[in-house]
Amino acid sequence: MTQAAGARAAYDKQCEAHLFTFVLLDGFSHLSLVSALETLQAANLVAGSRLYDWKTCSLSGDPVRSSVGLALPVDFDVRDIAHPQDIVIVSGEGAFEIDIGRLKVWLARVGRGQTRVTAIGTGSIIMARIGLLDGKSAAVHPWYRTGFTELYPSVTLSRQTHLAKGLRCSASGGVSGIDLFLDLVALEHGATFSNDVSESLCYAPIRLVQKSVDTGSPSSMSVLHPTVSRAIATMENTIEYPVSPSVLAKDFGISTRQLERLFQRYIGTSPKRHYMRLRLREAYRLLIQSQLGIAEVALACGFTSPSHFSKCFKTEYSISPFEFKRSKAK
Repeated sequence: MTQAAGARAAYDKQCEAHLFTFVLLDGFSHLSLVSALETLQAANLVAGSRLYDWKTCSLSGDPVRSSVGLALPVDFDVRDIAHPQDIVIVSGEGAFEIDIGRLKVWLARVGRGQTRVTAIGTGSIIMARIGLLDGKSAAVHPWYRTGFTELYPSVTLSRQTHLAKGLRCSASGGVSGIDLFLDLVALEHGATFSNDVSESLCYAPIRLVQKSVDTGSPSSMSVLHPTVSRAIATMENTIEYPVSPSVLAKDFGISTRQLERLFQRYIGTSPKRHYMRLRLREAYRLLIQSQLGIAEVALACGFTSPSHFSKCFKTEYSISPFEFKRSKAK
């Protein structure tokens, strides 16, 4: 028996536990992987038996470097896996650029029928690039929403941190992998058991908060004062057509001066400055994630003049939009 055939036989050997196959891509989110694995292990501990098992693989069988710089050895090369039960794609910051040709070929062969494919970290981007999310919904990290929408208009972006129903599941990154896998456990073993697993992780109070999180308004969620939170949410939703602080203040029934005082107290800056940072942050993401030209990015972020946009961008990031876009293309 050849070494490859032996590997295939080892993987295909029947296992009583529910088996997850984690595909690790270069630069994968270490936190997302650990969140998922610890949740599955907690389920085993609560049950007192091996309900779940997992194997890791890479596109070459070689160790894969994670987001924190650790090279993790894997159990298999994807080419040695012919009949995966449950596939989980784990990726990181380079999801838009990484070469996924081999993964696409493999998933075209094994990811059909009733095989569930789940994305954690930035895995939703990988799934969209392959075409697995066409006409479906996905959870995506707030940093990538704008570029994702530009590139994959056929995919509906969820405003929740995770989606755990059907054959295409996803989490938006970070600890949302815990919520996703708790829901997968609930689908198989019931909500009561899943809640017990959550408690074993000391995660139950956090889970209640996670269920209310709207990934479309990440910054506003962290502000305690309701008026400031609502003002930031409005800013985040009007990036392309910004409104003045005086209009915001009027909408909330307070004076412009009151709004400025609230921002200084809770944010440490003025409404105008915070709004500018939000728009420039969006421009930064668009320059990385989309194919838009600099003038188009400027308009999308509420700048009527490309030269004014360039000046503001360079002040914020110490590099012009042109220089930044050119550096990312190398």
